[in-house]
Amino acid sequence: MRRAGSGSATEQEAVMKGFDRGLMKRLLGYVKPYLPVFILSLGALLLATGGELLLPLIIQRTVDREILPLRRALQIEQVPDALTDKLGGADPEELIADIWYLPADRLSALSGLEKEELKKKDLLSEESYLLIRDLESSADKREIVARHPGLFTTDGRRAALQQEEINRLSKEEVSILRADNLAGIGRLSRLFLLALAVVFVFTFSQVYLQAYVGQMIMKDLRTGLFDHTLHLALKYIDVTPVGRLVTRITNDVETINELFTTVLPSLLRDFTLMAGVLAALYILSPRLATITLLTLVPVLLLSLFFRVRARNAYRRVRLAVSRLNTFLSERISGIRIIQLFNREARSRREFCAKNEELLQANLGEMLVFATFRPLIDLLSTSSVAVIIYFGARLLQADLVSLGVLIAYLTLIRKFYEPVMDLSEKYNILQSAMAGSERVFELLDTKEMISQPDRPHTPKQVRGEIIFDRVTFMYKEGEPVLRDLSFSVAPGETVAIVGYTGAGKTTITSLLTRLWDIQEGAILLDGTDIRRIPTSVLRSRVQSVLQDVFLFSGSIADNIRLGSDISTERLTEAVRLVRAESFISRLPRGLDTDLQERGGNLSMGQRQLLSFARVVAHNPDVLVLDEATGNIDTETEKLIQEALTNLLRDRTSLVIAHRLSTIRNADRILVLHKGRLCETGTHDQLMAAEGLYYNLYKLQVLDEE
Repeated sequence: MRRAGSGSATEQEAVMKGFDRGLMKRLLGYVKPYLPVFILSLGALLLATGGELLLPLIIQRTVDREILPLRRALQIEQVPDALTDKLGGADPEELIADIWYLPADRLSALSGLEKEELKKKDLLSEESYLLIRDLESSADKREIVARHPGLFTTDGRRAALQQEEINRLSKEEVSILRADNLAGIGRLSRLFLLALAVVFVFTFSQVYLQAYVGQMIMKDLRTGLFDHTLHLALKYIDVTPVGRLVTRITNDVETINELFTTVLPSLLRDFTLMAGVLAALYILSPRLATITLLTLVPVLLLSLFFRVRARNAYRRVRLAVSRLNTFLSERISGIRIIQLFNREARSRREFCAKNEELLQANLGEMLVFATFRPLIDLLSTSSVAVIIYFGARLLQADLVSLGVLIAYLTLIRKFYEPVMDLSEKYNILQSAMAGSERVFELLDTKEMISQPDRPHTPKQVRGEIIFDRVTFMYKEGEPVLRDLSFSVAPGETVAIVGYTGAGKTTITSLLTRLWDIQEGAILLDGTDIRRIPTSVLRSRVQSVLQDVFLFSGSIADNIRLGSDISTERLTEAVRLVRAESFISRLPRGLDTDLQERGGNLSMGQRQLLSFARVVAHNPDVLVLDEATGNIDTETEKLIQEALTNLLRDRTSLVIAHRLSTIRNADRILVLHKGRLCETGTHDQLMAAEGLYYNLYKLQVLDEE
């Protein structure tokens, strides 16, 4: 039964939330048990990113050192030491006498003014040269150099040939002289394939490991959330829509799952890749890197603008989805009323209106993305065009090499890949923040039945019950029980009757501490039940309710409810409540599977199973809350004998609206507006001609 209280079933919930460091820190706290695996995933991420960045660098080196290995001649003896150091120092393998044949990619370290100054002094050649090394170890190379006297500059170990003179050699001679370059291309190709393999292996490892961590976190979060919900007091459960609790454990946790399995891995990879690309750009050419960064300013501004528009569009979609889901849930649950009152047409119109709202929200979101993606493509292509233009001019001025320019074009494409991803993942991040806020709000709910600091666990329960001046209210200022006092002796059967709203069912909830009282005390064998752990109390005091709830599973499972109850005891409980007659007719007997809520059984059969459930668990105190209300007269006659045996020598509280079923009770308590107004046996109360007498007469007249 739902109670009035704080909160509303139609309360509008936020569907979007900005980034919250506190929430993120709390979420990351769930990573701690899996920190080693998470660190491994980060290592795999760094290695995969390093492999991706290595690929264009390999291409650059292949172009500059092997495919077009042209060099400039520099008179090293006359060059200032500061410039030599700036060039990285001369490699002896690149020297012929005092001439340093400098690679093109190394030459780009000098500024344009420094190069012009060297050229004016005739220290840096205008011409390009091909450097041939290892003449001592190659007779074929020495023979070619000797065959063309005056064409090569040589010291016997190395030789240099001007670029324009290469055409004077035959193809065979060029192939022999460039054998080292061909071998270098082979080595770099193998390194390229190895880098690709590294990228594949470690990208797979990173994705799998982070998905594993994410799924384990989700398992822990769902388990903790479900366990926490199971222990919440009915004070909270009764004022909170069930759909909202289910949404917390399913939908909201799933948005957090998206955060850990999709967003965070992608963001880590994207930021790492972008930082790595920028670092690689500056390593290759600071000049071209600066020009490239200037082309990124419009992209950053567009991304910021898009983020706001996308957030608003995403908010409209989520809000429309929430409204549509709420409408569907309510209308499907109440479909019987809709059909009975011919409200199909109106419901269809309302659904179409909400469906149209969702359509427009989705179209608005698509419009934002349809605008953003082409603009990013346009800007990325423009960046490439700018890099080609300025890169070509720098190439002509020997400020960059061709390999560097090619590597730049590859790297800039890699930089733009995560830009689009970052903008789209930002929306999921916001949704995950909103979901985590709602999840932690539930986890932080402290409305639980308190457990005693110094628990008292009785070894044996006699069954004496005392209500001592008990006052209880579901809602502040509206007491249901008022200063109620009564006692039940061990083994006594006491019936509680009264008009609707008198507080009869409330007594059963208080006795098992589903709710806690505000004033007074409830004693079991002289001990306040608040000193007894709820697990012990509820195993010794159990109820049979009018509204029977059966779970999906077999009949045996629904009777055991996970307890270790033998088949013999189970069979005896079924026999005792006279349920064996209908169970024996089922296809698999006790192993017959029940539909949701026991839909394949009648109301009476479900009630019999609830009796069998309590009998099998053998409590010391039994509470029957209108337990025969859903049983037909014939079935009720069958069960009366079982109840007689069940209630014998066992403390029992019987709450009944049908007064004819409690005539044999040891004592009857009559409640009115939360107070005890009469007590006695049936005959005594009838003779007193008070409230019980009036209730009984009204029921007899009604039945007649």
